[in-house]
Amino acid sequence: MSRTNDTHSTEQPLPTSDRDVVYVGYRQSGQAIVEKRPGNERLTTVRSFTLVNHSPSGFEWGYGGSGPAQLACALLLDYTDNESVAHQHYITFRNEVVSQLSCDGPADCWHLTGDDIEAALAEFQDHHALAPDGGDPSPSLPANWSAVSRTDRTVFQRRDIDHYVVLGEGSEEWLLLLCAQGDRAYPVPLDHRTLPVKNDPAPAVQELVAESNDLVEPEEEDP
Repeated sequence: MSRTNDTHSTEQPLPTSDRDVVYVGYRQSGQAIVEKRPGNERLTTVRSFTLVNHSPSGFEWGYGGSGPAQLACALLLDYTDNESVAHQHYITFRNEVVSQLSCDGPADCWHLTGDDIEAALAEFQDHHALAPDGGDPSPSLPANWSAVSRTDRTVFQRRDIDHYVVLGEGSEEWLLLLCAQGDRAYPVPLDHRTLPVKNDPAPAVQELVAESNDLVEPEEEDP
């Protein structure tokens, strides 16, 4: 993606398509400012607050925090004019795009084009949802959890809501991720554990399963 630094441009002709839009970020008296060009229209947090409220203090970029999350949501909402798309993809957009923006160049600003956003959204379509697929009960887990067989990883799945524990083996350690699917296009992490690969991961799996059940109490089964 081209997130090039350049001098602040003057007024330009109206765009012929959405892809002609350019978002420009810079700092003014220490405050993070984002403008939509042409037109020099300042992007605000107001509309994005109707979807998420991560950062009442405003936008940020260059890392994976709350300010960048708010900016990611605002950018997607403004560009696509689609609340569902913005809500589904803003965390990934923050992680993949907004966290990489910087004002380190001589112009002291960053540019994000419509083509950049279109390319990012196209890439996100490759993130497939974790779909409930049954699984087998495990004697080591509560009754509302089951083990799911995957070719590339082990997944433990809640039966009553879309919570998952994903177990991945690296070269030196286990990575265990508790995540929630809900109506999102990709899982949202809730908590994680890492431990040496020589250790048995079962106790850590049980901890994350218990944490999920504490966050949202299991539904009572009909007698």
